[in-house]
Amino acid sequence: MRGHRCRTLWVVMLGWLLCWLLGCGWQAMPAVAAEAESDESFLLYAPSGTEQRLLVVRARPAPRVGTGDGTTGDKNTATLEIVRTLGLSFPAGRIEAHPTLPLLYVSGEGRAGGPNAAVVPLDAAGMPQEPQPLTLDHSYSYLSTDRSGRFLLGCHHFSGAIDVFPLDAAGAPGKRVHGLDEGRKNAHCVLPSPDNRSVYIPYVKETNALYQYAFDAATGGLSPLEPKDVGPPADSGPRHLVYHPRLPLVYFSEEQGLGVSAYRRAEDGRLSLWHRARAVPADAPSSGVSSSDIVITPDGRHLYAGIRGHSHAYDFIACYAVGDDGRLSPRGLVPADKIPWGMTLSPDGRFLAVTGFESATLMLYAIAADGGLTRAVTLPVDKQISDIIAR
Repeated sequence: MRGHRCRTLWVVMLGWLLCWLLGCGWQAMPAVAAEAESDESFLLYAPSGTEQRLLVVRARPAPRVGTGDGTTGDKNTATLEIVRTLGLSFPAGRIEAHPTLPLLYVSGEGRAGGPNAAVVPLDAAGMPQEPQPLTLDHSYSYLSTDRSGRFLLGCHHFSGAIDVFPLDAAGAPGKRVHGLDEGRKNAHCVLPSPDNRSVYIPYVKETNALYQYAFDAATGGLSPLEPKDVGPPADSGPRHLVYHPRLPLVYFSEEQGLGVSAYRRAEDGRLSLWHRARAVPADAPSSGVSSSDIVITPDGRHLYAGIRGHSHAYDFIACYAVGDDGRLSPRGLVPADKIPWGMTLSPDGRFLAVTGFESATLMLYAIAADGGLTRAVTLPVDKQISDIIAR
């Protein structure tokens, strides 16, 4: 009799539990769990010359979990953690990712004829595998691939040389197929246009030039446009560039001018200066300060450039709003650690990552809807990291 009553009680309790699961309790649980378990993390890859290694850092934004009052949790917090280090056989400085294959390309200074570059495969989780060392023609200060992933382009700052290497089906570079030597030093960037038909080479410091070329996506060849030198404003020093995601516009950070110059890009690829903007005030130091990297958000609404205080306590991120027509409006400066150098955006455009070259830090900023920056987290890393990419 006692056993029968117990079984009856268990049946009743199970019935109550089933009703609760099928009712409001079951319906409420999945939404909260889905929010809490959503993973918006991404990986940052930073080559270190001082330690001859590649750092892999996981950035994990705070989960945006509902608070019950229609709002969400703090969007401006995150964590950074070094999840992998990969030894390299040379001091690495620049890094680029293949547009379609799970590969990274790293370049740096070679020693005594040894390797000065490497191809780094990534596994399904984005973790780097055994690097494949290379000896390329120069040690590059900038690397890029063309839009089809068929060519690797490198820019050698001190000599001004530009090299183009073919990539096979597996993404491995072959012997150089094209090279440029215009007799000008201080070349600082080489990045094919979104339509893969043009390449622009900016020169900083006393060289102060901007060369433009037609790019042959079948052969990797570069042919000068007319005029070859666009003729940037005196003392501007175009350094790095970004393309507007929708409009035929190119933006250059001005290493010496400390602002950003915007150029219109014609159908044939030729550039014409449109306007300049400067977030740095007029009373900024006239020497010992320079601009570094530049990024634009995927929606084309916000642009950022680094300002480095080499001889002054003057280290900032210059912020710009980008209008519907692409025109820049300065939005002031946000403090950064010493010598902000390499910059990249999270894949979703919600965060800006910046390397502190002298501070040995990695800074992560949350980007607000109006483009404002809030420091989310800072991670100690190796000193003198000058480049970083996100995946």
